[in-house]
Amino acid sequence: MGSSLGSGTPASVAATDLDALDAIRKAPVDGVFGELETARAGLASDEAAVRQGRFGKNVIQSEKKKSPVIAFLANFTHLMAVLLWVAGTIAFIAGLPELGVAVWLVNIINGVFSFWQEARASQATEALKKMLPAYATVIRDGQEQKILAEDLVPGDVMLLAEGDKISADARVIASSDLQVNQSTLNGESTPSRKTADAVLEEGLSAAEIPNLVFAGTSVSEGNGRAVVFRIGMDTEFGKIASLTQNMQAAESPLTRQLNRLTKQVTIFAMCMGIAFFCLSLFVVHEPFASSFIFALGMVVAFIPEGLLPTVTLSLAMAVQRMSRRNALVKKLDSVEALGSTSVICTDKTGTLTQNEMTVNHLWTAAREYEITGVGYAPKGQIEAEGRIWRAVDDADLELLLEGGLLCGNARLAEPEEEGKRYEVYGDPTEACLIVSAQKGGIDRTELEARMPRVKELPFESRRKRMTTVHALEYPLDGARRIAFTKGAPNEVVRLSTHVRVNGVVEPMTEELRQRIMEANDTYAADGLRVLAVAYRPLDGANAEAGVPDAMSDYTPENIECNLTFVGLEVMMDPPRPEVAAAVAECHRAGIRIVMITGDYGLTAASIARRLKIVEGEGLSVISGFELSKMGDEELKEKLAGQVVFARMAPEQKLRVVTALQEMGEIVAVTGDGVNDAPALKKADIGVAMGITGTDVAKEAADMILTDDNFASIVAAIEEGRAVYSNIRKFLLYILNSNAPEAVPNAVYLLSGGAVPLPLTTMQILTIDLGTDMLPALGLGTEPPEETIMDQPPRDPNERLLNRRVLVKAFLWYGLMASIVAMAGYFLVNLLAGWPGIPLAGLGNDSDPVYIQATTMTLAGIIFAQIGQVMNCRTETTSVFKIGLFSNRRILIGIVFEVVLLVILTTFPPLQGVFHTAPLAWQDYAFLCCIPPVVIAIEEIRKAWLRRRERARVAAKR
Repeated sequence: MGSSLGSGTPASVAATDLDALDAIRKAPVDGVFGELETARAGLASDEAAVRQGRFGKNVIQSEKKKSPVIAFLANFTHLMAVLLWVAGTIAFIAGLPELGVAVWLVNIINGVFSFWQEARASQATEALKKMLPAYATVIRDGQEQKILAEDLVPGDVMLLAEGDKISADARVIASSDLQVNQSTLNGESTPSRKTADAVLEEGLSAAEIPNLVFAGTSVSEGNGRAVVFRIGMDTEFGKIASLTQNMQAAESPLTRQLNRLTKQVTIFAMCMGIAFFCLSLFVVHEPFASSFIFALGMVVAFIPEGLLPTVTLSLAMAVQRMSRRNALVKKLDSVEALGSTSVICTDKTGTLTQNEMTVNHLWTAAREYEITGVGYAPKGQIEAEGRIWRAVDDADLELLLEGGLLCGNARLAEPEEEGKRYEVYGDPTEACLIVSAQKGGIDRTELEARMPRVKELPFESRRKRMTTVHALEYPLDGARRIAFTKGAPNEVVRLSTHVRVNGVVEPMTEELRQRIMEANDTYAADGLRVLAVAYRPLDGANAEAGVPDAMSDYTPENIECNLTFVGLEVMMDPPRPEVAAAVAECHRAGIRIVMITGDYGLTAASIARRLKIVEGEGLSVISGFELSKMGDEELKEKLAGQVVFARMAPEQKLRVVTALQEMGEIVAVTGDGVNDAPALKKADIGVAMGITGTDVAKEAADMILTDDNFASIVAAIEEGRAVYSNIRKFLLYILNSNAPEAVPNAVYLLSGGAVPLPLTTMQILTIDLGTDMLPALGLGTEPPEETIMDQPPRDPNERLLNRRVLVKAFLWYGLMASIVAMAGYFLVNLLAGWPGIPLAGLGNDSDPVYIQATTMTLAGIIFAQIGQVMNCRTETTSVFKIGLFSNRRILIGIVFEVVLLVILTTFPPLQGVFHTAPLAWQDYAFLCCIPPVVIAIEEIRKAWLRRRERARVAAKR
């Protein structure tokens, strides 16, 4: 490769040699040919063949796909599924085949449903491939040729024209107003202007270097030529593909919690089984075999067989609710991950903002104007000094709007359907100047007819301005031909010798120059983008000397001088109106927001402050270049405070996400471009944009926003929190029935058999797999509580089954149900003559009174659970506030368990199996009193908790 790489290996720059890349961008055009061992006439065909043999095809390699069979089986081999397989096997060993079949069916149905929900495997690499063109136009053997894009090699000279997709990374060697849409790399919709000039500036990311173009981007305007220096997986695009392929999807917080819960439940169930086995064997002196079977039945009873279907149903219901709130979830467990989110890494353009550049201020030497309305629809008006202004009301205002409109190449297309957006063709910055003119009453067609363009001096990044020359129907300052110049204020002001003030051309004084720049600096400090507009008469009495006679001789040097300054057009991409409230809700919920954008730091910081993402002092704005020089520990220190990241490369966004995760945060990441794919895949929850998002981003993400709205993420987090809360409610409900199941057995064992077993094993299984199941599933569909976003994010290390849940389940709810169940048992015996006679069932399992007593124990637990399912619906809110009958699925579950109880107690074939007998009306009268009492006791406790919380808040104030 000549001087910089040697060994005749021009493509080795692709992978590692940053010095060689620097040499390419810093070299003048003639030097580029030497660096890449090529020529203006391109490569010879035989040399291209040799290089392809050395460097391979220009293709994105595919990752090895996961077998669908393995993906299917994974739903049946995780810890909770294994526990259920074992539980079913134990049931068969214990002589309970019906239970074994039921448990296995629960496992099978849940596994199939989960696989169906997640059947769409990630196709990020395939989506990447679709973004690369099939063909490229090159110069080979001195001739223009159209070749397969995969046949490009380092040293090929590519021809670039408007609309072309770029096939490889290349160095620009010729540019005519070449503008490239690099949103796939930097996420910003504003095209990047490209130049053939050498770039010596340091501290630029690859996407910021103006003489380089990249694979996967497209030419939005102009044309040019470029020499290929990287192909295939060595391109910036290929690096993103590699990062995406090599990124292992993070295990969700819910998966980690369920694995931990499975171990807890297994240990707990085994301990209970061993305890009951020992009591049965050594206290009651049951035979070894009977004690073992009894213990196995208790082990199965303490395993929450309904947990998996409840988790799945809860997630699926949340997915349905989220879809109605503009969020589509691809993986079920992503829902709960959202609820655990402690940090949202969001981009700016299109998510926090509307992605529609809007002029909101105009400035002339005479006055400042405000413009209402946002977006590209020409709805709004120009206001100043308490009145509405039209262009015709002020000569300077009119000329400012006309110059801004004429000195540009963008076009706007009205939407074909109501509710759709205007389509922008060209630079969005220029498009918004069209709209500002329309708001002032200027008709573009009529204006272009009066002032047709006859010449253009295209924008160059070196000059930071562009100029258009127009023939005038009516003279301006005595001239029939004028030049409008639009560009960076400091450049335009530097070249201006005059200024218009109230329609009069005055000499540019130092005082006026300072006023203009102070206005510019004030706008810029607010993160607003500012363009200056000036003009120059090119003929007539007021024309300055030095203007060539022939337009073909016009150059920036002889036209862009002696300008008359007109004014400033000030614009921004306005924030979405609903985002501020969503940000406030995040703060209330203890969720941090970190902005990571491809835009400039000042603009990003301004939007962050406008939306109150950051408040007060101490904001750090870190550029991509600054991050590249920063160590991991320093980065984490910055992330602990208020920070905004600007001009980020894909691997840097990934690094920020990784650092946050290492700090123990649960991270949600938003993105829409190819550049976002690695971070989306690495995040605990990746959120892609549905409208502006690329297929690559959508495939890499866990969730897709159909409205590209940050507020929808917050709504999804609320639903995610509800999922976790509902799973815990389910656990609370299931576990509190374990207590009244265990207490009768404990009474039997601890009494040494003096109290006949108040609840049989089949009756326990009736509760676990029969009466408890549907109400528990109904709890999984509870909507979010009102206060759910007033709480901080859940500690990722907090256990689903923690001490608080266990105490509440066993020592509060479980205690109430146990008292009720045993009261029912002893009530039957009391009415039968106890204690005057021994408890029924001693030495006779077929005693009708004993069967009646065990049936009453079963019924007491079921009716206690009717009250408890209502109690479990809220943490501290009164169940009457959310509506006692508002959850239809719970009501159906309650009806089902009562009907099932009636069937089991009245249908003779089932009476023998479940050891039940019919209940009298007096029994049902007693049972019907249980739910209201249970609910009332819990309502008193919740009222006390609410009062205590109000007192705590008042004390803080």
